[in-house]
Amino acid sequence: MKFSIGYQLPDPDEEPFSEIVSEFREHIAEVYFPWLAVPSGRSPLTTRDGFVDWAEQARLESDLAVFKKMGLKLNLLLNGNCYGAASLSRQFEHLIISIIERLAEVAAVDIVTTSSLMVARALKRHFPKVHVRASVNMRIGTIKGMEYVSEYFDGYCMQREYNRDLKRIDELCRWTRRHGKELQILFNSGCLNFCSGQVFHDNLVAHEAEISGVVNVKDFNPSVCWSYYADKAHWATFLQNSWVRPEDVGHYEAWFPVGKLATRMHGNPRKVIQAYSAGRFYGNLIDLLEPGHNPIFSPFFIDNTAFPPDWFEKTTSCDKKCENCSYCANVLKLVLKSA
Repeated sequence: MKFSIGYQLPDPDEEPFSEIVSEFREHIAEVYFPWLAVPSGRSPLTTRDGFVDWAEQARLESDLAVFKKMGLKLNLLLNGNCYGAASLSRQFEHLIISIIERLAEVAAVDIVTTSSLMVARALKRHFPKVHVRASVNMRIGTIKGMEYVSEYFDGYCMQREYNRDLKRIDELCRWTRRHGKELQILFNSGCLNFCSGQVFHDNLVAHEAEISGVVNVKDFNPSVCWSYYADKAHWATFLQNSWVRPEDVGHYEAWFPVGKLATRMHGNPRKVIQAYSAGRFYGNLIDLLEPGHNPIFSPFFIDNTAFPPDWFEKTTSCDKKCENCSYCANVLKLVLKSA
C-alpha cells in the first residue's frame, strides 16, 4: 500500500518537507495541500490576520513542482465545512477555476478533495479530467451515501468510524469498483468516533479567520475530546476510535491501494510517514495521531508494542456495542504505561 500525505510548511529550522517526501518516495502516491486563505479542514497555510506570506506561497509552489517531477499526484484541498455567503456564489466558482488554472502553470492538479457539492459540480463542469474526491468530513460510510452524490464524485474518503468494520468496507469497495469509483481510508485520525461536536468544530475551523478577529468567550474548548479525556475514566474510549496501527495496515491492502495519513498539522510528519511505511512502530501510539492528546495523557503513554496478539481480530469483528464490553478497558491496562 502507498500513502497520501498532507503537506505542511515547516519552520526555518526544520527539515524541508520535500526531503521527507523524497526519502519515502516509494511509499507515497500523492500529496494533499490547501491553497492560501481558502478555508479547508485545517488552519490556513500561508495567511494570518489578513497578511499573506507570499514567500511561503512561492515555496509551496516550488515544492509542488518537485513532487510532480517525482511522479506523485497532487491533491488540492477545497474541503472547508462552510464557505459562508460565498458557498453558492459565482465569485467562489470563479475563484476555484482561477486556482486550478494557476496551479496548471506550476504543477497541474490531479485530484481535488472537497466537502462542497457546489465545488464538486464546478470541477465536473470545468475540469472533467480532474479526479474529484469526497472529503472524509462528509461522513460518507454507506452505499446510499455514495450513490446519492455519485454524479459529483469520482471517489470517496470513507467515513472513518467504519475503519474497523471489515464487512462494511468490503461492501463499499465492491460497490465502488462496480461503478468505476475509488475508495480511500484515513488511518491515523485521533478524533473521537461519532463525535457529537464534529460539525460544530469543523465549522469553527472553516471560519477561523473571522473568529480570531473578535473577542471570544474564555475557558471554553470547542473540541469535545479534550474535555472528555480530562476524566481518566474515559481513557478506554481512546482505544475504541478509528485509528489503525501501522502493524495492521497490511490487512487493508485488498481494498485500498492508497491510504491517507493525517500529517498537515502534525508536529512530526516524518515519524508518522516512517512508521506507516515500515508497518511497525516502537513508541507512544498517540505520537502518530492527528490530533494527538499527549498533554492530557501525560505522564502516561500508549505503548504500541504492548497490544495483545488478538487486537486487530477482536476489534474488527466485535459488535461495536462498547457499553456492554470490557475488552478495551482490559487492553488499556496492558498498553497504558507511565513515562
